[in-house]
Amino acid sequence: MPQLPDNDIDMKGPHENSSSQPAPSDKTGVAKARRSGFRVVGQAFLVLVVCGLAFVGGFAAFATHVAQLTTPVEPREADAIIVLTGGEKRLDAAVDLLKSGKGQRLLISGVHPSARIVDLQRATGGDASLFSCCVDIDRAALDTIGNAEESAKWINSHEWDRIIVVTNNYHMPRSLLELRRYAGDVDLVPYPVVNTRLDSGEWITNRAALRVLFTEYAKYLVSLVRGIASWGAATDNGGELVVSSRLGK
Repeated sequence: MPQLPDNDIDMKGPHENSSSQPAPSDKTGVAKARRSGFRVVGQAFLVLVVCGLAFVGGFAAFATHVAQLTTPVEPREADAIIVLTGGEKRLDAAVDLLKSGKGQRLLISGVHPSARIVDLQRATGGDASLFSCCVDIDRAALDTIGNAEESAKWINSHEWDRIIVVTNNYHMPRSLLELRRYAGDVDLVPYPVVNTRLDSGEWITNRAALRVLFTEYAKYLVSLVRGIASWGAATDNGGELVVSSRLGK
C-alpha cells in the first residue's frame, strides 16, 4: 500500500490551529476591561481623598469657630432663657442671666427625672422665690434633639420671639442647628459657656479638647445631614416644611 506523505499525516487544518490562539479582538477587549477597572479604582480613590480632605478641612473650620466663641459680657435682653443641661457651669450661668433680668423665664431642659426644682435651686445657690416664680423644668428631653423639641413647645406656648440659649461653646453649633429646625423663625441669642480657653489654638495640642471637638463635629455632621434629608422629604410631600413641634404634636 502506498504511504501518505508526512505532511498529510497531520489531520488538523490551518483553521483549527489558528483557533487555539486568542483573536486580536479578544485581546483588545481584555485590555479595555483592565483599563476600565483601573479607571474606576482611580476615581474611587480620588473621591475618598477629596472626601477625606473635606472632612479634615471641615473639622479644622469647626474647631476654629468653637475656639473663638466667648461668653458675652453684656448679652442682649430676650423674652426668655433656655439652658441645656449636661455641661459644667451651664446652669449657674443661666440662673445669673435670669437674676439680672435678661429674660422673663428660664427653662432648664434635660433635667434628670428624679431631680426636684428645690435640688436645682440649692445646687446653684439661687433664690427660692426666683425658682418658684420663673423657672420651668423639662424632664422629657434625653439628648440635644429632645432639648430642641421640648424647647420649641415651650417657646410656642408662650409665643416668644427672642430666646437666649445657654450651653457650652463646643455644643452651641449643634444646639442652634436643632433649635432652629424645631423652633422656626425665633431669634436665638447664643450664650456660650467656656470652661477651657481654646482661642489661641490650644485645641490642637490638648488631647481632651481635641477628642471632645472631634466627637461634637461628627454629631454636627449627622445633624446637618438629617436636616437636609428631612427638608427634602418635606418638599417632596407638597413643598412645605412642616415642623411638628410648632403644631403641638
